[in-house]
Amino acid sequence: MFNKTFVKIAALLLSICISSHVFSQQANTLDSIAQQMRYAAKQGLIDKYYPRDIDTVYGGYLSTFSYDFKPVGDQDKMIVTQARHTWSTAKAAMFYHDTSYIAMSRQGFLFLRDKMWDKQYGGFYNLVTRDGTPKSTIKEAYGNAFAIYGLSAYYECSHDTAALSLAKTAFMWLEKHSHDPKYKGYFQHLQRDGSPVIRTADVKSTSDLGYKDQNSSIHILEALTELYKVWPDPLVRERLQEMWLLIRDTIVTPKGYLQLFFTTDWQPVSSRDSSKEAILKLRYLDHVSFGHDVETAYLMQEATEALGNEHDTKTLAIGKKMVDHALRNGWDSTLGGFYDEGYYYKDKSGITIINKSKNWWAQAEALNTLLMMAQQYPDDPMHYLQHFYKEWDYVQKYLIDHEHGDWYEEGLDNEPERKTALKAHIWKGTYHVLRALMNCMSRIDHWNENGANK
Repeated sequence: MFNKTFVKIAALLLSICISSHVFSQQANTLDSIAQQMRYAAKQGLIDKYYPRDIDTVYGGYLSTFSYDFKPVGDQDKMIVTQARHTWSTAKAAMFYHDTSYIAMSRQGFLFLRDKMWDKQYGGFYNLVTRDGTPKSTIKEAYGNAFAIYGLSAYYECSHDTAALSLAKTAFMWLEKHSHDPKYKGYFQHLQRDGSPVIRTADVKSTSDLGYKDQNSSIHILEALTELYKVWPDPLVRERLQEMWLLIRDTIVTPKGYLQLFFTTDWQPVSSRDSSKEAILKLRYLDHVSFGHDVETAYLMQEATEALGNEHDTKTLAIGKKMVDHALRNGWDSTLGGFYDEGYYYKDKSGITIINKSKNWWAQAEALNTLLMMAQQYPDDPMHYLQHFYKEWDYVQKYLIDHEHGDWYEEGLDNEPERKTALKAHIWKGTYHVLRALMNCMSRIDHWNENGANK
């Protein structure tokens, strides 16, 4: 009896020692990555952009820079980019406890208010010239959502009530014009006066005009999450919960990926029964976007927590299913990184990768979501932490420009020509990378303090 008890105690002590050693090694590795991320976020990213991209002549932010960070081109300004820079500088002010970024964020708020808001019909213009002259009358729920997102963050760091007032006004404009009271969700495309552009399924056209879609939906969810933090209004909560459930229960397919486009009543737009040639021609409307799937797993969880549903296991489980699907089907097991697009052809088993690009934003979102999953499921056989390590190694080798700063638009393993492509443009700024790095650094700090799943 004594010998058996002694053996059990010895085995238990050995297990504790091994576990402590493994955790110590893991902490050291995570600490090393956190240190690299601190440099990548500050010196390698935001110090390269700000105040370099502040437009001291016309307001707002310059949009387009060469690979070595020289301003180039006409510098048209898109609502998404202007709003994201407003958000990034606001978050930098809070993350780094540096009030100098508040003035930089105010730069964006003023341009949104004075130049991009349509003073006749309301709503934000989608695209303007450098001086603020509208270039298009079509408005988008996606862009207006990002304006709400940026304004909410600026208000949080500055307490400027004028910014919160504009965010509220923009939310109510979307409520009046874009929200669909019958089938729920939001119409993406709007005329200048706010009238929604609506159409039924027609996969003969490669245009997405008039469809509802996953991309605007997930970023409306994101914007409502940010707005609800600073303005916990009952209607904002209702719309936040509506989008949260719509994405989770309708837009996410049973396989665990997002359907991209829908008719007004949320019927999927699919070309799966067409020929391969037709499918590839219409790929923009119908494919598996691994980056969006991984990003949405995080955005759903963020919304869950904002709603106070921390103990909701269904959303986390669906998010896990999405990440697992992306890892099994869209992950480069040799070098790391997620491919851009896949497709389930009806006459083939499994999925086919139809675009091997590894765009920067998907890899940034992957870092954040993989680490989130590693903390939630530390012992899962999907080995999220090991995938996180490999993702960061991929980013370091093929995406970060260690000479000029920021990240290349696509991984150089598949697209080496991107090394001298534009470093920034109306679709590329600091938002994805900064958010991912800030979240990862915070998660690692939390992990070191509390361990996983705390």
